[in-house]
Amino acid sequence: METVIRNVAEIEAHDREALEHVLGHALRENQQLEIRIVNPQGDPEPVTAPVQHPTNGSPPLPEWCNVYDGLSDDEITALEKTILQRAELSRPSE
Repeated sequence: METVIRNVAEIEAHDREALEHVLGHALRENQQLEIRIVNPQGDPEPVTAPVQHPTNGSPPLPEWCNVYDGLSDDEITALEKTILQRAELSRPSE
């Protein structure tokens, strides 16, 4: 299996028009295009889902950034209330 990844902003206009015609919609400058070549009769290599990365070229955030994962909306609200109170950001503006 072969995978080709291209930044839309770097694709020449005539090639981009052809790709948009095949896809059936316009491409945005901040997107990436990923094309896979696979054998439909059954490739011995396992087909894995591509890793989703931001299109701006930045690496993905580390796991510890997902501080609210697994919390309910009520738990997030209670946590936010405590944080704002301790930071004294919950007082009304004058």
